[in-house]
This record gives sequence, C-alpha cells and structure tokens, in this order.
Amino acid sequence: MIAPARKAAYEVIRRVFEEEAYADRAFASAVEGLDPRDRALAQRLAYGTVQRARTLDFGIEQLGKRPVRKLDGPVKAALRLGAYQLAFTDQAEHAVVNDTVELVRQARLERAVPFTNAVMRRLAQGFNGLVASLPEGPVKESYPDWIAETWTRDFGNETALALMRAQNEPPALEVRASEPVGEPTDVPGAYVVEHVDMERMRPMSRASQLSALVLGSRDGERILDACAAPGGKTTMLAGEITAVEVHPGRAQSLAKNVGPNVRVVIADLRELDESGFDRALVDAPCSGLGVLARRPDLRWRASPLPELQLELLQAAAARTNPGGTIVYSVCTLNADENEAVVDASGLEVLPLTDEWPQYAHPTRPEFLLTMPHRDHTSGFFIARLRTP
Repeated sequence: MIAPARKAAYEVIRRVFEEEAYADRAFASAVEGLDPRDRALAQRLAYGTVQRARTLDFGIEQLGKRPVRKLDGPVKAALRLGAYQLAFTDQAEHAVVNDTVELVRQARLERAVPFTNAVMRRLAQGFNGLVASLPEGPVKESYPDWIAETWTRDFGNETALALMRAQNEPPALEVRASEPVGEPTDVPGAYVVEHVDMERMRPMSRASQLSALVLGSRDGERILDACAAPGGKTTMLAGEITAVEVHPGRAQSLAKNVGPNVRVVIADLRELDESGFDRALVDAPCSGLGVLARRPDLRWRASPLPELQLELLQAAAARTNPGGTIVYSVCTLNADENEAVVDASGLEVLPLTDEWPQYAHPTRPEFLLTMPHRDHTSGFFIARLRTP
C-alpha cells in the first residue's frame, strides 16, 4: 500500500505539471481526509518536488539515460517525487523506491515499471553525490536560467546565489494582528507565529504589510487601492477606500472581508471612471520573484510584466489629486519591474530611507527592497511617489 502522504503529493505534482494547476489549490483537494501529520508530510513532499524539479530532472536524465521530456507524465511525476525524497528527506530508501514503482503501476503503465525501478535504484546509489558535485547555480538550486541571470545582473553573483538558496527554504510564518501574538517584528502589527489562528490574525508577510503602511493613509481621505485582491493591504488602510479588482471572483471574495469604509469596484484600473483620490496604492501584478519560497510552482510560470505595471501606475497617477501620494509596490526582485518602472513613470520620488533604513534598496536607497536572504521575509520593492 502506498503511503497516503506520498499518494497525495504525487497527485499534486501531476496536476501542477500536467494541468498547470496552482500547487496550493491542488494540494487542498489532494489532502482531504488526511490527518495533520500526513498533510504536513504531503505538503513537504509535493512543494519540495515542484520546487526542485530542475535538479531532479538533471539527476533522472543523467542516471536514467533518457530525456525527461520523453517520459509519460505519471512516470515523470513518480521519478521526481522519488528523487526528491532520496536527496532532500530522510525517508527510508526502500520505501521510497517501492512506492515510486507502485505509483507507476497504479497509473496502469506496467510497461514502464522495470524502467522506473532501475532508475530509482540508480538514483538511490548516485543521486546525492551527483547533486553535491554540481557547480553552484541554477541547476543545483533549481531555478530557470533567466531568474538566475536577472539576479546576477541586478545584485551580483554572491547575492544571486544567496537569494536562490534562501527561497528554497520554508519561509517564516508571518501574520498581521491587532493584538500581540507570537514574536513581534520591526514592522508594527506584524508578528512571527508557529500556527495561524484565523480569528485573531491574517497570514501576511511583514514586507507586504510595509507597502500598505508607507502609504500613510488617514481618516477623511479618499484612497484608491488599485489592485486590491486578496485584500490584506486593503484592511490596513484608513479613509474612504475604493478597492479596484479586475477579476469578479476575487472581487466578490474581497468584498466579504473588508469593512464598511471600503467600496469594491470590479474594473480594470486603466478604464476606471473615477478620480480625485488623495492617495493610491498600486500593488501591481508581477513576476513574483520575491515570493518563490511561498509559491513553489511560480518559478516555472513566472514572467515579468513591466509594460502592464507602468500602465497601472500611470492610471493611478491620473486619478490622484495633484500633490497626492502614490505607493508602487511589487513582490518581485527584478530591476525591470521595480526601479525601471518608477523611472519611466516620471513621478517625483519621496525617499523612504530615513523611515526604514534597514530595508533600503542596495543601489537606489530612496526605495525599499526587502531581501529574503537578508531580512527573512518576502522580497518586496516599495516606492513612494508624488503626483505633479
């Protein structure tokens, strides 16, 4: 009998790579009925396998002597899961090998069973040494080349490697709470906890909270929350808030979780027929290179969005009063989506360094840039700007 956690993890891996499902959504359905211990193990196995797919594929190809792209989906998923357990967990080797073979058999691919068994035995003997011998870089740390190249360009080789390693580790569990919970941080209202009580706190990295705090919204002001869902930042804002969200489903979910001072509008910000706002928060869609530790599948589907980001920032500026404040934030570590977008906007920069020196951007200190390897939180770029 296949261990329940392995079976659930296998289902998640297949859905992510064969159906382009989001890992968190696939996981939620795969672990229904499992006890907490099996759920935790299934999450570790599924997320770790998705995250380390490039490294795993390298080992499977080297020791299996067959291109991964030519393998049937179920065989590929089983070998990836098995290889991950051999290299990155303390799961019993014989159980890993046996369950991997049985997963392929249950997928009705009996013809692939001998191949799977042979590759798993070779991986058991040689995979750890193979990984250890890899040069430091995107194959060993399991990232697409373009992400490694972007970080090397923006931060240098040493920091790029540190970012890759840091975002392969489980992130701290950070929350927003109105009362002290867990361990306090240097961001007011942000805490690190071991478990989340949804009645008392909201999961949210302190970097994400920071972007809402620096807007400085006040009661009596009209505030534009330009890309509002899922709404964590919206709940932190004061004033009369217009929360804009283009996706109807996300907008409906948002509306259920905000206070009476928030009006949710389903619209594309670029087409919003409103203006006269005192402040605007533009937490724009992005490649998400600062939250890869939390979203294991994102590194394989991420893409930069600088054109859209600039259009959204300009749209917010056009709807904000002269001399008004705009905060532009993105959860990515990519100069093309960060400082380049702000520079292209032509808006006046209001430096943030004096208020948050510990998070100053390494080369543009007028901006903030939280760094996962340094700050042990998500990677966020934050700029505060003023409209002409």
